[in-house]
Amino acid sequence: MSANTVMKTSLRNFFAHKGRMALSAIAVLLSVAFVCGTLVFTDTMDKTFDKLFTATSSDVTVSPKDTSTDGSSTGRPESLPASAVDTVKKAEGVKSAEGAVSSMNVTVVNADNKNMGSENGAPTIAGNWTGNDLRSMEITSGHAPRGPTQVMVDADTAKKHHLKLGDELRTIAVTGDLKAQIVGIASFKVTNPGAAVVYFDTATAQRELLGRTGQFTHINIAADAGYTDAQVKRNVADTLGAGTYKLQTQKEAADANSADVSSFMDVIKYALLGFAGIAFLVGIFLIINTFSMLVAQRTREIGLMRAIGSSRKQVNRSVLVEALLLGVVGSVLGVGAGVGLAVGLMKLMSAAGMDLSTDDLTVKWTTPAIGLLLGVVVTVLAAWLPARRAGKVSPMAALRDAGTPADLKAGVVRGIIGTVLTAGGGFALYLATQAATASKGSLWLGAGIVTTLIGFVVVGPLLAGGVVRIISAVLLRIFGPVGRMAERNALRNPRRTGATGAALMIGLALVACLSVVGSSMVASATSELDKSVGADFIVESSNGGINPQSVDALRKVKADGDVSHVTEVKWVQARVTAPDGSKEKEELSATDASYMQDLRRETTSGTLSDAYGTNAMSVGDAYAKKHGVRVGDSLTVAFDHGRTVRLKVAAITSDDTTFDKGAMYTSLATAERNVPAERLPLDSMVFAKAADSAHADTAYKALKSSVADDPTVKVKDQTDYKQTLKDQIGQLLNMIYGLLALAIIVAVLGVVNTLALSVVERTREIGLMRAIGLSRRQLRRMIRLESVVIALFGALLGLGLGMGWGATAQKLLALEGLPVLDIPWPTILSVFIGSAFVGLFAALIPAFRAGRMNVLNAIATD
Repeated sequence: MSANTVMKTSLRNFFAHKGRMALSAIAVLLSVAFVCGTLVFTDTMDKTFDKLFTATSSDVTVSPKDTSTDGSSTGRPESLPASAVDTVKKAEGVKSAEGAVSSMNVTVVNADNKNMGSENGAPTIAGNWTGNDLRSMEITSGHAPRGPTQVMVDADTAKKHHLKLGDELRTIAVTGDLKAQIVGIASFKVTNPGAAVVYFDTATAQRELLGRTGQFTHINIAADAGYTDAQVKRNVADTLGAGTYKLQTQKEAADANSADVSSFMDVIKYALLGFAGIAFLVGIFLIINTFSMLVAQRTREIGLMRAIGSSRKQVNRSVLVEALLLGVVGSVLGVGAGVGLAVGLMKLMSAAGMDLSTDDLTVKWTTPAIGLLLGVVVTVLAAWLPARRAGKVSPMAALRDAGTPADLKAGVVRGIIGTVLTAGGGFALYLATQAATASKGSLWLGAGIVTTLIGFVVVGPLLAGGVVRIISAVLLRIFGPVGRMAERNALRNPRRTGATGAALMIGLALVACLSVVGSSMVASATSELDKSVGADFIVESSNGGINPQSVDALRKVKADGDVSHVTEVKWVQARVTAPDGSKEKEELSATDASYMQDLRRETTSGTLSDAYGTNAMSVGDAYAKKHGVRVGDSLTVAFDHGRTVRLKVAAITSDDTTFDKGAMYTSLATAERNVPAERLPLDSMVFAKAADSAHADTAYKALKSSVADDPTVKVKDQTDYKQTLKDQIGQLLNMIYGLLALAIIVAVLGVVNTLALSVVERTREIGLMRAIGLSRRQLRRMIRLESVVIALFGALLGLGLGMGWGATAQKLLALEGLPVLDIPWPTILSVFIGSAFVGLFAALIPAFRAGRMNVLNAIATD
């Protein structure tokens, strides 16, 4: 048989069975669409930010040399003197130089005290209106601010919050609150991904954002004609003095900003691609099943091809060509669907407040290339085993009924390999539970998860017999003969049942694992909260730091008598030198002495109260062991932007805790004595204790009322705080479950596909059963029950495997201070029961088609 004949045969078979290929094509389409959609979406995001940063960067920017912090810890960004502007103007090639003020450490609220900032993580930016802003914005209504009572806002924020000229805005900064009327609205010339921007006149911006006039956060320089940005940068550096300030060209500034965004987008991209990979893995089982069943149904046809001269190689190639066609069709459609998915994500993000324009839609040539390559390669590889099986069909098969005989030897080998892999994976999981550190244990955990997953996939057909019989004994026997026939159909081809169940098993195993981990984290944190936290109330800000005016308001509640004490917590950066000479960057927790009542810490040596004395501190036991530190030793502590002092170690605290693990404590007085007031960090947290139980409700209301003017500051009692932890982990898990839904959808398609092809394969059998009295209703029920059994088989394996993974992962969490194992049985049982409904849903179309078969035509089918 010539190569041309093989191609024609493949094309004929492909189009003759295109209906049977449809679900496999959809699986390829969905997986490729997820990959391409992810790439298009993240590339578009990168382009959007690149354009924004390029448009907002001046030809050359001068900024303070120390830009390691954006001022979020102190509430004040780093600044440089206004005199530097005049110095810069003297440099050769400088057309103009203008001082600018910009801060992201603000909250802007309207007259109803509603936060005008973005809810999607984009910053709120306040600054002065400069000539450089005209590169990216234009005033479309009103005018620029001209005094301390005037403010201009960006058009996107104005539209989102229905702001108009004359409305009042209040800006909350570290220096206090500023009320101003909107006198102007400015529109972006490029896409604004969601930041809220307000502008003041220069003097107001300096005073309210930096705390004093005569300072700027950076200088914007416009290059004169005939000078490149690089030349102007060199000339300005020479004028200011080398190394005095940080200088960047427009490209350097834009690239630096883009790099920060790109690193974040890369995390999102690879996480999404990981879930796409899971969908591809599940799709492999669907494709294998499809081609295995098609090869089985065409056994006589393949036998005839072999009888008339086709070689094994040609038969093998014929099946692979069909897989190639399937991969190409599914991938091409998937690439198009991926672009549509990216556009849909952009619309969704815009609706959530992150404005993205389809004008920036970016489809690199690599995106469709990657999609096509992945789709085709995965499909062809998945079809290789069925193709190899087809090549082994002998010419004598033309004389037999359709269906390939089982390979008993291969089944034994498969069972041995699967058992060895599963046992090896189980041993790796055991080693993970015995690890001394979480980092070492995580390597064994990863190896155990991968190996047990592969082992279960390989040994699945052998497990199918026993597991299906158990499920059937519990669920199907009540349906009488129909239930028994459904059980036998599921057991007829264990390899097919195992592969179909394995596809569902993968997604549900990950769901179960993450459910156990998430539930254990919440239970551990809640238990630790009950054990360690003595404070009645915890105050935090969504901006990270709590402004001084809010702290003062909280302290006033204490003065009124409803609260016994208020504890401030500041995290102060310092370089600590141990007795062994090692120097490490550390964060010291500078607190009031009442912190010991708010967070109970065990000490392994010394007395923690002594650490709040003059020039004293405490260290964690891990640090003490690592550096040979003992109570009474003195450590050299170089506070950032402050003094270098010797602090005596008065206590060593146990690191067997969830909260403040490894923390070094010192008093607020010590921090205030050694760090200038304007360099002290804002309070990261404030604790409060009610005067007594009778005053708890009154204190709670009073504390909440005291900070009501700042919507970013939240007062929580212990119940609120526990719920917050639960909600945060729940939101993360829900997002992951949503991404895993694609893999589960593909697995459901696999169940539908298996049943649909199984109905075709059993056409004559179905016709005979109908002829001897099986009703349509009974036939449909039989197929539905078969589907339910397959789905529950996959769910049982997946949930069992996932709970094992989750329990192992919890052992590693215990090493990090999260010791409670909590199995979320309601979730596990809901997923298991839900799997039965998935099976029912998957059987709807195959059962309907089987019921509509013409009995005589079915019996006459060859």
